[in-house]
Formats: sequence, C-alpha cells, structure tokens
Amino acid sequence: MVNQRMITRRQLIQTAASTAGIIALPSLGWSTTQHGEGQLDVVSDGYLSLSNQGLVADQDESTLAEFLSSHNLDIEGAYTPPCNLTLWRHGDHTVLFDIGAGPNFMDSAGELLDSLDALGVDPSDITHVAFTHAHPDHIWGLIDEFDELVCPNAEYIVSADEFNYWMDPNTVDRMPPERQSFAVGAKRNLERIADGVRLAKFGEEVLPGVQAVDTRGHTPGHTAYEIRQGSESVYVVGDALVHSKISFERPLWQSSSDQDKTQAVNTRKALLPEIVSSKSKIVGYHLPNGIGHVDTLGDAFTFVADA
Repeated sequence: MVNQRMITRRQLIQTAASTAGIIALPSLGWSTTQHGEGQLDVVSDGYLSLSNQGLVADQDESTLAEFLSSHNLDIEGAYTPPCNLTLWRHGDHTVLFDIGAGPNFMDSAGELLDSLDALGVDPSDITHVAFTHAHPDHIWGLIDEFDELVCPNAEYIVSADEFNYWMDPNTVDRMPPERQSFAVGAKRNLERIADGVRLAKFGEEVLPGVQAVDTRGHTPGHTAYEIRQGSESVYVVGDALVHSKISFERPLWQSSSDQDKTQAVNTRKALLPEIVSSKSKIVGYHLPNGIGHVDTLGDAFTFVADA
C-alpha cells in the first residue's frame, strides 16, 4: 500500500501552533558542519524498521547474540537504523547524496521532503544528486506520490557499474525472490533519469573537490564520495559501513545485506584504515548522528559519533 502523506509536516506544525499540546511530532533534526569553504548538513529520511536477527551471514546466532549483548542490544529486539542523507553546499552547488526511500518502501522512512523543508531548502534548488547505490532506501525517493521527480532541476550522478547492473533486464531473475522488488524498483527509478544521468568512474572527480571512491560489495557499483577541502576530508560512505557496531568492530563478518559479501569485506578492510590514517570524518547512511570519525579498537575499529 502506498503511504501517501496528505498534508506536510510544516502544515501539521502550523496547526499545532494554534492547538498547543494536542500533538507531538518526532524530531527531524539535522547536524550541520562547516567543511572548508562549504557547509555539510546531515538530514533525516526517517529510519528503517528491521530485526537484529540475521544481521550477519557467516556467524551463528549465539555468536551474534553475544556480540550484541556486549553493547546492551538484544538479538530478539528491533533494529531501527536511521536514514541519513548528506547535503553539501559549496559555491553554486547544492548536492544531495542519495535521495531517500520515498512513499512506497517503509512507513518509517520517506521523510526527506519534510526534513529539507525544516532546513529551509527547496528540492528545486538541488543542483546535483549523487547516488551511493540503488537500494530502495537510497533511490526510491527519486519520484514523489504524483510520479514527478522530487529534484526536477538536478543533474544525477551514479557509477557506471551500478547503473548498468540495475538496468540489465536479467538482474531481477538473478536476485533472490525476497529482493526482486529491489531490482524492479531500481530499474524503474533509473529509467526516469536515464537520458540525462552522468555515469561516473571510480577515482573520478565528479564535482569540484568530490571524488567517487570504489566501495563495491554492498552492491556491484556501490560508491562512496570523498569531499575534500584543503587537507581535510569527509567520506560519504553510504552502506559500505552499514552497522554502527558490527561494521567497525567485526569488519570481517559478512553482512546479510551485502550482495557480494566477500568483496564487501575487502572494501571494509581497505576503507577503514584509510579513514583512520587520513583522520577523515565520515557520514554513514545508517550511523547514529550521521557524522563522526573512526578510531582504532585493538585489531579493529570503532565509530565515534560527533556530539
């Protein structure tokens, strides 16, 4: 069923102003960081409603349960990771990294338009949308309830590998049945921008100071983006580092959500030391507070969210 929001969050807030105390809305908070000569905002698209069970593919349930318990998490409990989009404003460019889930994926997600509205940003002012990958919570927000592009004036950027994989009509038949809707949705959305999309190569500077980084594994063309200003960098890592504990403290464990699990492990093995050695910040799509940094933790790593 389509989750159609008939009125906007702003309209609800305006109504609440005259009927104080009657309704309470969840926060659509964002964090703002000055990065060199630009501004980086992490905006919310809501959250996913999942389970802690089955988070990893190569460990038995007791091993996962013990690890989660060490972080006061219950394997029987809900896993509700945030969905964080990155907005980068630099010069004449207003760049959105990924575009959220839209109205047709999960009721708990699809809040991007309300978040941009709260930030005072009109979707028509977005000049570029750069995709990390084409899973539903990252690209299904491309089109609104009225089948119109949410960011009508944007140039769209996606890696050539990612675009070609999802546009292949045979991809859906190679997917497990429970994920075939991912392929159908990715192809449907990418077809809407196919005529004007810019296909990026790994290592390419797709915009001034923004480089596409090869982080394949979660999907065949998964791309992180390094936003460099002088000697400082912020990595927009998408789902290359998908879990705030497991991806960092157990980077060799295979995530159930990764399509090529071995390649995704190799990506984490390369990416995490690079982030630490360069003292870069990261924005993770499903990491708490969105932005933070990575420290070493024995032979592994830990994500430290910015306050």
